[in-house]
Amino acid sequence: MNRIVRTNLFDITGLILLAAAFLLLTLKLDVGDVLPSSFLNLNTIFISILIEAFPFVLIGVLIAGVIQIFVTEEHIERWIPQSRTKAIIMSCVVGALFPACECGIVPIVRRLVAKGVPLYAAIGFMLTGPLINPIVIASTYMAFGNNASIAGWRMGLGFAVALIVAFLVSFFFRGHQFKQALASTQTISASRKKEPLTQRFFSMLTHSIDEFFDMAKFLIFGAFLAAAVQTYMPAKSLLEAGDGPFSSIAVMMGLAYVLSLCSEADAFIGSSFNSIFPTPSVLAFLIFGPMIDLKNTLMMLSVFRAKFVFSVLFFVATTVFLSIVLVQSFL
Repeated sequence: MNRIVRTNLFDITGLILLAAAFLLLTLKLDVGDVLPSSFLNLNTIFISILIEAFPFVLIGVLIAGVIQIFVTEEHIERWIPQSRTKAIIMSCVVGALFPACECGIVPIVRRLVAKGVPLYAAIGFMLTGPLINPIVIASTYMAFGNNASIAGWRMGLGFAVALIVAFLVSFFFRGHQFKQALASTQTISASRKKEPLTQRFFSMLTHSIDEFFDMAKFLIFGAFLAAAVQTYMPAKSLLEAGDGPFSSIAVMMGLAYVLSLCSEADAFIGSSFNSIFPTPSVLAFLIFGPMIDLKNTLMMLSVFRAKFVFSVLFFVATTVFLSIVLVQSFL
């Protein structure tokens, strides 16, 4: 009973957040004399993040609905290699070919793991999908003045980081790592396979809608936090903190995390830092942000146990930092 009450309260909170976001999106009143300019700036950034992210979340939940209804455990068993190494490599390659944004990747990963994809393989897919897909590589190439070097380094290092993190997850974690409340809801009746196609299509839409409302409240909260940090974080302090070669890498990774930019557009923001920070730091920004950021972390926390999520965050941050340090003399 307590669990049901907590779930209902959380859903009500999510609806309130959705309503508040809708009001901010549609508010046309002149509030310049009532509210400080910093709040108006926060509102602009918040709305831009939501407008940028929602289409990709919709795509992600639709794909998750297809996986939930039309992909069976038998399919997963046939497609995923039994070898851990082969499964990780295959998942990273598939992710690299899959044009997904980090905003919509979490519901897809959630359904894949629920269907029997090993957790480490799903993480490999999650890390490469938003980073190495063809759209991101093309945008990186154009953002840096048709410079194939930056795009190549981003693709190569990103793929290596995803492999390393996936192997680390395979060594340190077992099972699906879902929250206890979710673990009992991730099964689907085998009778679904006997339903008419129209009924299964309707079920797919129903699951997609449920998934959207599950994810949207965390996306909204994460977007608001990211907008607040961008608005009130002093730029001068960041520049002073990023004076050294190692500190500049850490600062740019921190920026990538809190800015929560869409991976299809972050290369254009990264290129604007090229005259302020050295190339290795900008590359760290380009690799770390699409793999995991603030809103992505909150969405993962809605699905997986906190210990697992923060471990993945630590693995990714450490691996990206060390890999950039190792190759910075070649950049």
